[in-house]
Amino acid sequence: MNTKIWLSSPHMGGTEQKYIKEAFENNWVAPLGPNVNEFEKGLKNYLGTNNKVVALSSGTAALHLALILAGVTQNDVVLCQSFTFSASANPICYQGALPVFIDSEPETWNICPLLLEKAIKEQLSKGNKPKAVVVVHLFGMPAKMKEIKQLTQKYNMVLIEDAASALGSKINGQSCGTFGDFGILSFNGNKIITTSGGGALICKEETAKQKAIFLATQARDNAPHYQHSEIGYNYRMSNIVAGIGRGQLEVLADRVAARRSNFEFYKVAFSGISAIQLLEEPQGYCANRWLTCIVTSSFEMREKIRLTLEKENIEARPLWKPMHQQPVFKKYSAYINGVSDDLFERGLCLPSGSNLNNKDLHKIVTTIKDLF
Repeated sequence: MNTKIWLSSPHMGGTEQKYIKEAFENNWVAPLGPNVNEFEKGLKNYLGTNNKVVALSSGTAALHLALILAGVTQNDVVLCQSFTFSASANPICYQGALPVFIDSEPETWNICPLLLEKAIKEQLSKGNKPKAVVVVHLFGMPAKMKEIKQLTQKYNMVLIEDAASALGSKINGQSCGTFGDFGILSFNGNKIITTSGGGALICKEETAKQKAIFLATQARDNAPHYQHSEIGYNYRMSNIVAGIGRGQLEVLADRVAARRSNFEFYKVAFSGISAIQLLEEPQGYCANRWLTCIVTSSFEMREKIRLTLEKENIEARPLWKPMHQQPVFKKYSAYINGVSDDLFERGLCLPSGSNLNNKDLHKIVTTIKDLF
């Protein structure tokens, strides 16, 4: 049987066990310790030292805390990108708030600024001033942050960047996750670097960081006994997991380079096939190319490619099913232009791991090209 070629599998750098071993030797197994501190410091240095970083148990936890810090509560309106994974929207509902889904533009596949402003104006006309906007840098491609940030400032809304897939992606040299009031990262097993499971919250103020840490550690008051005046959460990253993160950070540049190289390989390989298109970067953008995605000529062609790859034990997945199509979110308002519906119908994610070798890439490309 053919060896499985995964969509995006973990890729260890080699030094992770050193930090884990130190944690065991010093009995730092609790959700605090030197690895957590150093991982946060390393992320801060990478993102820019004017940013504050809190290491957490998941990207979803980070987004939930961002919404709490943004003051989002029951029945508040939060505008959310529709073309994304459900974890971008679920925390809005944790807060009892009302997600309003916004479709994408074709240049980056991310939230459409024109449609976003239309939604803001219509919500305001109904007396529903949106509290926050959740924008996603989909598949590692940065969104149109200049236009989006102008809108959030114009209408006095909190801007939250879901950069779960975009560590290493930049616009004119500035890291994704640092443009908004809050940013979130994910270190899930399939991400550009992994801690097996984990995430981080990016914020601008030290007070916001300390509040996030307080909430993430069960909101325990400063008292010799266990006292709680607020609802808290068990969201802090463990010192063991953070040790993996420290090792992974050391190879982040290599991982980004490898995934961008995968994209270039696919781009050249499919350059003569009009039925396959790839997403190019706008000027000044640098995508980490977490996943290389293609858009085919039809749903039938997408499925033909996907199923042919599956027969060869090669994992490929359709692009995200938009949130406005998801049964759980059907009752919420949405502003739709058809972009994400079309991309979901015709788009496919190809294997993109930084540990793919030339043999893997040639097999994937040959399997697809044989169809044409």
